[in-house]
Amino acid sequence: MLESLGWGAVAASSLLIGAVLALVRTWSDRLVGLVLGFGAGALIASVSFELAEEGLKIGSSYAVAIGLALGSLVFFSADKLVQRWGGRSGGSSAGAPLAVGAFLDGIPEQMVLGIGIASGQGVSAALLVAIFASNLPEAIGSAADMKGGGRSGRSVVGLWAVVAALCALATGGGYALSDLVSSEGQALIDGFAAGALLTMLIDSMVPEAKEKAKDLAGLATVVGFALAAGLSLLGG
Repeated sequence: MLESLGWGAVAASSLLIGAVLALVRTWSDRLVGLVLGFGAGALIASVSFELAEEGLKIGSSYAVAIGLALGSLVFFSADKLVQRWGGRSGGSSAGAPLAVGAFLDGIPEQMVLGIGIASGQGVSAALLVAIFASNLPEAIGSAADMKGGGRSGRSVVGLWAVVAALCALATGGGYALSDLVSSEGQALIDGFAAGALLTMLIDSMVPEAKEKAKDLAGLATVVGFALAAGLSLLGG
């Protein structure tokens, strides 16, 4: 259990590191766009090789499909609630969809990490680097938007610290539940994370990367995808 919590903290720490990096310096719109594009590419690779493909290996296509639908619907609903809350309170919800996406992806993804540790598969260094390659830009882009929207640095760091802590605890939860979760259940969890990620990418991350980085967004996305895909394949 302690081992799983330790690796979970290592993986989730990239979220907090990214938030701090966004606050200690001023990031231009173009640089934020490039970071988001890179992160989007890494997340696409994560969906393809770490979530959807792995889910299909260990469970049925039906479990993955149900997980995809649930993850997409949950993120869509949570995103709408965040936007509605921002409108009613008169505040800004800038960066919130990326934080919601990081949470909805991170919880099931790190549960899968804990299940893998409990099953004796160990932790791949390539997988940890791939998680960093996707989480770090996501947190930087979200925190930079929150800062630009008028949120205090303390509230931004506090939010991402909570997200990181919950994701780390999810690794321990996955370890503890490993004997109770069937292969179909694991496939559904993989699908859920993939569905939440894909919806967040299309609705929030990719459009913002294109808006801020202009024509360079596509190149940054390909670089992020190539790096994360290579790491995933090495880890496999």
